[in-house]
Amino acid sequence: MDDIAKKHLGIIQSLIEEFEIHRLPRLLKLRDKVDDGEAISDAELEFLCKVIDDANRTMHMTVNHPQLHDFCLHVVHLYNEISSRALQNEKK
Repeated sequence: MDDIAKKHLGIIQSLIEEFEIHRLPRLLKLRDKVDDGEAISDAELEFLCKVIDDANRTMHMTVNHPQLHDFCLHVVHLYNEISSRALQNEKK
């Protein structure tokens, strides 16, 4: 493994750790909230937009790591689930 590949792997590991420790718990609480029919706050919308933007900016790093594709698909599905339900709740 060359130095660039090692660097990318280290960055990916850090991003996954950050996601699991900080972002995933908050996203799961947000999903529970929208599943209960509640609207999300401006701060929660800002958080959701930030994590989606961050995912878009880092997705290219997973192309060479097929073992991460399922993880990425689950994350994207979670974002979509929260966003779709939040939009439905806003229309009520």
